[in-house]
Amino acid sequence: MRSCISFVVGAWITLFFAAVSHAEIQTVVETNSNETATPGFTFENVPPPSNRDAAGTARFSIVDGRRDRNGGNVATLCDGQVPADEDDPSGNFFFGAGTEGGRLLVDLGAVVEVRSVNTYSWHSDTRGPQVYTLCAADGNADQFDPLPKQGIDPQACGWKRIADVDTRPNEGTGGGQYGVSISDSSGLLGKYRYLLFDVFRTEATDPFGNTFFSEIDVDDGTAHEVAAPPAPEPRSEVVDVDGGAYQITIDTTESPDLTQWAHDELAPVVRQWYPKIVEMLPSDQYEAPKKVVITFSATMRGVAATGGTRVQCSAAWMAQNLDGEAKGAIVHELVHVVQQYGRARRAGSDATHAPGWLTEGIADYIRWFLFEPETHGAEISGRGVARARYDASYRVSGNFLDWVTKTYDKQIVAKLNAAAREGRYSEDLWKEQTGHTLQELGSQWKAALEKSVRPGPTR
Repeated sequence: MRSCISFVVGAWITLFFAAVSHAEIQTVVETNSNETATPGFTFENVPPPSNRDAAGTARFSIVDGRRDRNGGNVATLCDGQVPADEDDPSGNFFFGAGTEGGRLLVDLGAVVEVRSVNTYSWHSDTRGPQVYTLCAADGNADQFDPLPKQGIDPQACGWKRIADVDTRPNEGTGGGQYGVSISDSSGLLGKYRYLLFDVFRTEATDPFGNTFFSEIDVDDGTAHEVAAPPAPEPRSEVVDVDGGAYQITIDTTESPDLTQWAHDELAPVVRQWYPKIVEMLPSDQYEAPKKVVITFSATMRGVAATGGTRVQCSAAWMAQNLDGEAKGAIVHELVHVVQQYGRARRAGSDATHAPGWLTEGIADYIRWFLFEPETHGAEISGRGVARARYDASYRVSGNFLDWVTKTYDKQIVAKLNAAAREGRYSEDLWKEQTGHTLQELGSQWKAALEKSVRPGPTR
């Protein structure tokens, strides 16, 4: 077996070729850095995403694994559309947080001559690189299994292994834009109906290691006509914040019924609170994002999620909570926009990673104790006290942070935030700032909770 690897470096683009499984198979990988990537997905040797390839009329499905509901569904992979920027969850498909990946099936509907398979991804951090094995089949083999689960070798049930892809760099997080093109030196990969992608996470140091896959194209040498659905009428409002220092775009294109509420109720909140959050969470030489996009998705389940500078909200959930938690939930997400705790990790490998409970706890501390304290949404009483843990995350950890702030250090949240953003968080910080270990503080906080709910003496 021959292996030919070459590197061409220029204009911040790295290109390398590798013979993956057989000498005839050619896998081309190109990378655009975070600084040079654009929504055009422009590469030198990998073609841009297409909306007229065979995948556009194929059926995509999950064989094994769980889709992350903060992202797009499998149809996102073949719609000919690409994400707007490096942190666009709804514009990408990715497997669930904390999972090891999964398997995707592409059914082309009939046996076709597959010339190449191209995959695209884009993210500013470890979710940019691609790690997967591609198998293919015509479906005619004896005992063919079209849905082999993880742990089952596809080659044992009628599949042919085509290529192993791993675009992770030797150093750094691998943030950027990736294009992968798998072809054969003869011009034909083979005659197949089914493609199987065995997808693996890029790292396991935190739950967020699953690749943001933007598009999967299958070239069969034919230009396919794909009917595009009518585009909804764009509905967005740009909110100037702090005299134009920041701009927050509120996009209700998919949920026009929320447009008036967003203008009357949400816009004033983000105009007032985004600069407040920026002021609450400073660190040396840090500038909070100047432009933020809040999008209301008609298909998203759950509540809301943030990736970089983009906040995605479930339109259905928000519509049901307009008079309740809707605005507070978005304030929570704006805290995540300001936090940007991945910056230090992207800059150097020695950075420490702040625990998730602290990240979410800070967001809920600001939400429940500063933005809407009158709701008492993070109070813990009754049976909740027995289960309370300082690291329970969200409002429970927010309650703990409020107690530490009032009991020991009014600036503890700002100090923890700076350490997390700069990649120097350590549990030692708690003792340095309060004189007590984190575990000791947790015990004192819980004792205070128990005392607050304990019945008083009777006469």
